[in-house]
Amino acid sequence: MAQKEGRWPRFQGNFTRYAGKIAANKLLLTLRDSFIIVAATSMIAGFAIMMQNVFIDPTNGLIFGQQGLRLGKLISGSWGAWTHSGLFSGLTTTGNLIGLVSNGSLNTFAVLLVVIFSHTFSRKYFPKSKEHMTSVLYALGAFFICMPWHFKYPLTGTQKSVDVLNYMDTSFFGTKGVFAALLISGLAVWIYNKSLEKNLTIKMPDSVPPAVARSFESLIPGVITMGVFIILTGISTSFTGETMPELLLTILQKPALAISGTGIFAFISQFTWGLLQWFGIHPTSIWGPIFGLTWNINDTQNMLGQAHHIYSTLFMNFSTVAAGSCSVSPVLALLLFSKRIAAKKISKIAIMPAIFNISEPITFGLPIILNPLYFIPWVVAQPLAFYIGIFFTKINFIGPIVNNVSWTVPTLISGLLYTGSIKGLIVQAVIVFITTAIYVPFVKMDNKINADAIQENAEFNAIKEPK
Repeated sequence: MAQKEGRWPRFQGNFTRYAGKIAANKLLLTLRDSFIIVAATSMIAGFAIMMQNVFIDPTNGLIFGQQGLRLGKLISGSWGAWTHSGLFSGLTTTGNLIGLVSNGSLNTFAVLLVVIFSHTFSRKYFPKSKEHMTSVLYALGAFFICMPWHFKYPLTGTQKSVDVLNYMDTSFFGTKGVFAALLISGLAVWIYNKSLEKNLTIKMPDSVPPAVARSFESLIPGVITMGVFIILTGISTSFTGETMPELLLTILQKPALAISGTGIFAFISQFTWGLLQWFGIHPTSIWGPIFGLTWNINDTQNMLGQAHHIYSTLFMNFSTVAAGSCSVSPVLALLLFSKRIAAKKISKIAIMPAIFNISEPITFGLPIILNPLYFIPWVVAQPLAFYIGIFFTKINFIGPIVNNVSWTVPTLISGLLYTGSIKGLIVQAVIVFITTAIYVPFVKMDNKINADAIQENAEFNAIKEPK
C-alpha cells in the first residue's frame, strides 16, 4: 500500500515538473503571446461577422430570416415582398459594409502575425536591442521578398488560369501564410540581431542624433537579412518551382492542418486540457501555440466562409467553455447536492463567475485542483462535452461553428450566438445537464467522506437556533 502511495506523488511531481517546463518554454511563450495579441483583431472581426450573420442578415438571420423570428415576412406580408423591400436592401448593404472589417484582420492575419511575432521574438530573445521595431521592419521586408510575385490565378467558373506577373498573391496574407509568417519573420529577426551583435554596423559620430545613428547602424545587418532571403527565394524557386510560402504551405501547414483534423488530435487536446488544469497548469500555455497553428486557422476559414471545419477553437469554446462544463457544471452539482456548509458557501460565491465561464473560484476555492475526489469528473467533463457537440454536428442538428463569440458570454446565450439558432442553446443545455450529472455521484461521495463534519455542523446549527 505504501508503495502505491509513493508512486502517485512521484508521478504527480514528475508530471507537474515536465509540464511546467514545457509551459515555460520561451518559444512557446513567444508564440502564445503573439497569437493572443493578434487574436484581438480576430475577435473584432468575429464579432462583426456574428452581427452580420445573426442579427443583420435579412435572409437567414436570427431576427429577420426564415429560421429566426421571421420579422421580414411579418413586416412585408410575404417573403417575396420582403426581398424587394428597401429595408431588405438596407440591411444587405449594412451587412456588406460590416463584413469589410475582415479585410483589416482575418484576410491580413499572416501580415499582422509577422509584425507581432517579430516584435515579441525580438524582445524575448534579444532584450538588449536598442530598437525592436527595426527588427519588425526587416521581418516584413523578408516576408514580402519571399511572397509569390508570379503565380497562376484560376478564372472563376472555368478550369483555365492566367499568369499574373509583378503582382503579389495576397491569399498568403491570410491563413495560408501563417507558417511562412512565423518562420520567415523569426529567422529574419535572428539574422538581423546576430549581425548587430557581431558589430557588422556603420558607426556614426556621437554628434549624430540617436535616431539617425540607429538608422545607419541597421543598414548592413538589414542588407544581410534581405540578401539571405533573396538567396533563399532563388534556391526555393529554382529547385522546387515554388516560393518559400508556397513550399512551407505544402510541407508544413497542410500536414499540420490534416493532423489537427483527426479524431485522435481532438481527443488528446480535450483530455489533456482538463488534466493539465487539475495539476494547476493553465492549458493555454501548452495548447495555445498549437491551436494557433491549427484550429485557429480553421476558425478564420470558417468565419470567412472559406471552409466548414468541425474541429476548431470556436467549436471547442461553444461545446466546453461556453457550455459550462468547466465552471457551471461543478457549481450546479455542489449547489444542488452538497451537504457540506463550506462547499455550499464556495459554490454560492462561485456561481456568478461561473455564469460568465470563469472557473477559478471553484477550481481553487473548493478546490478541484489536485483534489483526488474530483479528478475523474473534471477530466471527463471536457472531452464528453466536446463529443456531445460533435454528435449534434454529425447528425446535422447544428452546423460547424462560424461565429466568434466572447468566451465570457453566459452559457445558453452563447449557444444562441455561436450557431445563430435556438438549436445551439438546446445543445448547450444538454451538455450542462449531462456534465452536471457526472459530478453528482462524487458530490454525494464527498458528503459521505465528510459525514462527521456535516453532522457536527448540523448539531452546531441546532444549538444556535432559539427554542
